[in-house]
Amino acid sequence: MTLSLGDGQGGLPIPARRIIALYGSFNEILLALGAKDCIVARTVADAHLPELADLPAIGTHMQPNAELIMAQKPDVILQMQGRREVQAQTDHLRELGIPVLTFELDSLEDLYTVTLTLGRLTGREAEATNLVGQWRRRLARLRNAYAAQPAVRVFFEVSSPNLLAAGKGSIVNDLINAAGGINVVDSPRKMVRLNEETVIAADPDAYIYQIGPMNPAPQPVAERPHFKSLRAVRAGRILEVREEIFSRPGPRSIEAAEQLGRWLHGEPETAPAP
Repeated sequence: MTLSLGDGQGGLPIPARRIIALYGSFNEILLALGAKDCIVARTVADAHLPELADLPAIGTHMQPNAELIMAQKPDVILQMQGRREVQAQTDHLRELGIPVLTFELDSLEDLYTVTLTLGRLTGREAEATNLVGQWRRRLARLRNAYAAQPAVRVFFEVSSPNLLAAGKGSIVNDLINAAGGINVVDSPRKMVRLNEETVIAADPDAYIYQIGPMNPAPQPVAERPHFKSLRAVRAGRILEVREEIFSRPGPRSIEAAEQLGRWLHGEPETAPAP
């Protein structure tokens, strides 16, 4: 059996035995599929995953070291589609004769599709089908739980002070919808640059901001002079979440949606821990 690589790359015999993922979501999915034995290296960013901490590091998502990758003799590299710099790295690895699979991963449907594809890649199709089925059922129960309640209007801050928000083309938007909320940023883009006046005009019921590489040290929302009049600030409906859980699609996305639903609808003690 083969798996098409696209971009004129032909096919890859499967199951693949030696895989290097250049984006953490793919490693988390592989681990959820029970395919840890297929992962032969990791990026610097995935040192926090205890299952992968002892594996050799081959650089970063944006700047992988081709020589270190070649030394591991991978069957295939997994990479995200997107930035120009990433495409340049992908082209270089392919020129060296290394098969590279690239994926979009911006929504829950993308998460399901990638999981099923990685199940095929590793010979774990049954596990992937079962996992995606579990995720779909959990999110269906979540949506049903809040279907009769008014949707909570949510603003999600990706970074600040040069304010960047999650748009409707992001995994965050899917999580908000599944949790019984509605994103007040009405843009089809994944991320949207906004000014403070736009947020004030939207006046969300709840304000969520992430902590992580994209937003390492945000000023507390309640201390921002322009935001003191916001409905969310006055009501104390402000939530801090971890970037790697909310903005990085993966197995933890389902739990993030469930926790967000409980917080949005009156159970703050079960909100995601900072």
